[in-house]
Amino acid sequence: MADSVTKRRKAVEELADIAKSCTNCDLYKDATQTVFGIGPVTAELVLVGEQPGDEEDKQGEPFVGPAGKLLRSALDEAGIDPDEVYMTNAVKHFKWKPGAGWRRLHQKPNRYEIEACRPWLEGEFALLRPRLIVGLGATACQAMLGSSIRVLTDRGKTFDWGERQVLVTVHPSSILRSRDEASRQENRRAFVADLRDAVRIIAR
Repeated sequence: MADSVTKRRKAVEELADIAKSCTNCDLYKDATQTVFGIGPVTAELVLVGEQPGDEEDKQGEPFVGPAGKLLRSALDEAGIDPDEVYMTNAVKHFKWKPGAGWRRLHQKPNRYEIEACRPWLEGEFALLRPRLIVGLGATACQAMLGSSIRVLTDRGKTFDWGERQVLVTVHPSSILRSRDEASRQENRRAFVADLRDAVRIIAR
């Protein structure tokens, strides 16, 4: 068993190393680096977001910016150890446009860019064996389940993706964009409830 886990870990590391030189679409030209998934290969839960943000692009790890901090706090509140979760994104390069000063503003990846990154996402899941995947936001969920998925109507539902199950929920960045503090707290509570549902699904 230990040998098997070691082989899988090495395989994921090798895949991440190959992805560093990815030129499947043009996003690599303006990104600092490829941001691959991180976490234990034995994780029962895998979280998939849209793409790395500004901080993730600089640091080379997913979910280390403001949305990542909220996510880790919500995981902890839901009774999930963030260090026991594998985290990745549907798109591995940061897509951005210039903002005021030196600020880089997030841009949503298009269908071509998502499809160009699909081999890396599928490669990760070919090596991981999670009990459940949580899709964070529309881009991640649609990358796995197709364009018919709508987060507002499908939130909290699980869908089959091949032999795997995907639970649909929002991206934590949407909580940060809440119109006021009361809305932010309400949206955070709902997000934590979704994560607790993930715990119950895994425990079945």
